Amino acid sequence: MIGVDVGGTFTDVVAIEDGKIKTVKVATDVRTTERGVLKGAEEIGVEAAEVFNHASTHGLNAVITRRLPKIAFLTTEGHRDILDIGRTWRPVEGLMNPAWRRSYGDANRPLVPRYLRRGIRERLTADGGVLIPLDEDQTRAELAVLRRCGVEGVAICLINAYVNDHHEERLRQLVQEELGDIPVSISSEVSPLAKEFARASTTVVDVFMRLIYGEYTRRLDAGLRELKFTGDLNFADCAAQLVRSDVAMEHPFRIVFAGPAAGTVSSAHFGSLIGARNLLCADVGGTSCDISMVTDGAPFVNTTFELEHDLIVNALSNEISSIGAGGGSLVTINAAGELKVGPGSAGADPGPACYGIGGTQPATTDTCLLMGIIDPDGFAGGRMKLDPELSRQAFEALDTKLSFEQRVSYAFNIGINNIAEGVTNIAIQHGVDPRDYSLVAYGAAGPMLLPAVLDLVHAAEVIVPPHPGLFSALGLVSTDLVYADSRSAYTLLTAEAAESIDKVYRSMEQRLSERLKDADRGKVTFVRSFDGRLAGQTWETPFIAVPNGEITAEGVEQMVANFHEAYAERSGNKFEALPVQGVTYRVQAVVNADKVEYPVLPERPAGERPEPTRTLTIRYLTDEDLPAHEYQRADLRAGDQIPGPAVIREPLSTTFLVPGQTAHVGSHGELRIRKA
Repeated sequence: MIGVDVGGTFTDVVAIEDGKIKTVKVATDVRTTERGVLKGAEEIGVEAAEVFNHASTHGLNAVITRRLPKIAFLTTEGHRDILDIGRTWRPVEGLMNPAWRRSYGDANRPLVPRYLRRGIRERLTADGGVLIPLDEDQTRAELAVLRRCGVEGVAICLINAYVNDHHEERLRQLVQEELGDIPVSISSEVSPLAKEFARASTTVVDVFMRLIYGEYTRRLDAGLRELKFTGDLNFADCAAQLVRSDVAMEHPFRIVFAGPAAGTVSSAHFGSLIGARNLLCADVGGTSCDISMVTDGAPFVNTTFELEHDLIVNALSNEISSIGAGGGSLVTINAAGELKVGPGSAGADPGPACYGIGGTQPATTDTCLLMGIIDPDGFAGGRMKLDPELSRQAFEALDTKLSFEQRVSYAFNIGINNIAEGVTNIAIQHGVDPRDYSLVAYGAAGPMLLPAVLDLVHAAEVIVPPHPGLFSALGLVSTDLVYADSRSAYTLLTAEAAESIDKVYRSMEQRLSERLKDADRGKVTFVRSFDGRLAGQTWETPFIAVPNGEITAEGVEQMVANFHEAYAERSGNKFEALPVQGVTYRVQAVVNADKVEYPVLPERPAGERPEPTRTLTIRYLTDEDLPAHEYQRADLRAGDQIPGPAVIREPLSTTFLVPGQTAHVGSHGELRIRKA
């Protein structure tokens, strides 16, 4: 098994062969992303692999940076501005700001400019009836405009199309007749769910992902075959569940946020092995810190997620909060003379100043190098040699009256506080006490920064898993193949509705069965759920359990009972006298896949202690320099205890213990860091 996590700075590759974990980290080629993937695949040896599981932030980064192809948006006449209006929600910081505008609105950086959003004369009623027939002559005139504009793809979202797809189907045919063989996504296929804006934005993102990942997938698959790979190429979705690449490309909006989600799944899988079921997960890479939560062994999954504020995608996803705090986070001085860390990043090119490839601004990596935490000769597994003198020059060039020592010290502490704030916000949002949770530190920079966050967050401990620098990639070999489908239909859950609900579930299960390989049909498990609400409510309670088999009157009664139990668990109240309305019906076809196994670490013979390789000097952490022992993680054994301050090195990451902490080595090689 091979897992690949393509980040904005590095591409992480892991292989599981004969129970052993092999790892490779290569720089991401941001211009031709598959080159880095194929380079890592060749280096790790892909020819004997049965599966190649892939996750990437390439599509997400394209949306965030607006490096997007030109597409058009077709909707019902009078509704062309739905993409500009959004849901009209404001973030807290924008509530009192009259100048605030949403990031994707026409006043800022629209995903689809208004001149490419065209209204089509037609209208369906809420129950799917035809109020105004599709005007094909007017449609062809609008498409002629788009042809002159040279659009590369088209997103179609007509009002109420989720209950009747006939107009969207015909409109797709007209687009292909007038504009040729270009990618076209229709909302009744992509996201046949209620709530128009979320359906529209999801369909737009789907077209972008078709254009971004379509040719990329073909080049990647061809490149793997040239390397003699004969297995299955799978993509991870936004919940880090796997799906065959050809199926993923049918609706690629589901893979836009796959990379960060894989780390959460990896944390949940490893946490179950070591008995840690409540986790705050922090993936600190080169560009960002992605924070998520695992409660009672399961990631927190949402029915939608935001790419930006109020920019909704209707896909099941692990809830991830990203902040601009990574190894590449830039240290700058703002107009008020304050020292800031992030959210801007040096990335892989030009990188932090110490890389010596053109970066002139200091980054968190430069900070830790000057403090003595990072080994300039052993960075990235020894592949890169860092230059501390360039880091010093970058800090000295900052326009501030702070002393050099203050600049470095403040940069470290501000970066730490940024991460602590992000972790604390996640805990508060979910109403949990961090003292009941372990903080999982992964990503190349996570073990270097997260132990210093422990006292600020007041979590129970920091856990540094094996191979933290590639831990998200390990999540891709810690999950199952999952094919999912969903349908919206507002239905009061009464005995009379049993037949129609049963028909919905059977049709979705039949459609999913057709996607499975013959070898998987005998081991698939169908998992049903629905999103429901009390009649008259606006928002739904998601993932209510649904009985298997034929849905009868008794089955509907069980669905209602399950809803009331879930509603009471979430809200603390139960209203059994009120009728329940089903809104969205969901099915997952789960095919169990082999998962990574972490070997048991042997214990050290009685009477022996771990020996440090040398003594380092840690500067700028306190007013005086601190001596710190350096250890090699490969030399540690189960049961070892390392007192801080200390540095524990491994090829692709560095763990830094601050004074007053002790690292306990667990049975699978994990470092469990607590107050001494």
